[in-house]
Amino acid sequence: MFEDRKDAGEKLAKALEKYKNKNVLVLAIPKGGVEVAYEVAKHLNADFSLLISRKLPLPDNPESGFGAIAEDGSAFISEDAELLLSKDEIDKIKIEQIQEIKRRIKVLREGKSLPEISKRTVILIDDGLAMGSTMRAAIELCKKKKAGKIIVAVPVSSKNVKQEIGKLVDEIIVLETPEFFQAVAQVYKNWYDVSDEEVFEIMKRGPVV
Repeated sequence: MFEDRKDAGEKLAKALEKYKNKNVLVLAIPKGGVEVAYEVAKHLNADFSLLISRKLPLPDNPESGFGAIAEDGSAFISEDAELLLSKDEIDKIKIEQIQEIKRRIKVLREGKSLPEISKRTVILIDDGLAMGSTMRAAIELCKKKKAGKIIVAVPVSSKNVKQEIGKLVDEIIVLETPEFFQAVAQVYKNWYDVSDEEVFEIMKRGPVV
């Protein structure tokens, strides 16, 4: 169990010790991944920013998704999405999420561009992997931008998702893979939805690129 996202970030940072002072780029997937990633970046003396990736929610069940889209349009769509939705519906949901991505870039990243990714070692961080869709879209973005090395680091994931994501990247680090995994929240004593204000406060602490 982790006390909270700060505690999870401190523990994850220790697991990434070999990247300390190696000029790596830590990218958080907001909002839940921001405090975790901040603690990692601080410990590793790394560059730190946000990579915006959004779940594509099902219209009748927004908690469930059929994929995700990242800020450059890189997308992951599940194989059964076309059985559930028409192409027009999928496109409409993508457009809605792109609008929210633009809002988050403006508010959470103050309109700044993503840092240069080409040829760099990038560590992608979230507070955990459930289906792993938003992480897949983020990985796709990093590949398109020619990252030198892609590492995914999270406090918790199911064994299956860890295996699947691990095939897409150079390295994956997961601290906890519970036998009976139901939700990311189950490994946190203090779990809550992170607000824009909290993300903004964390970003103000620096070091942000």
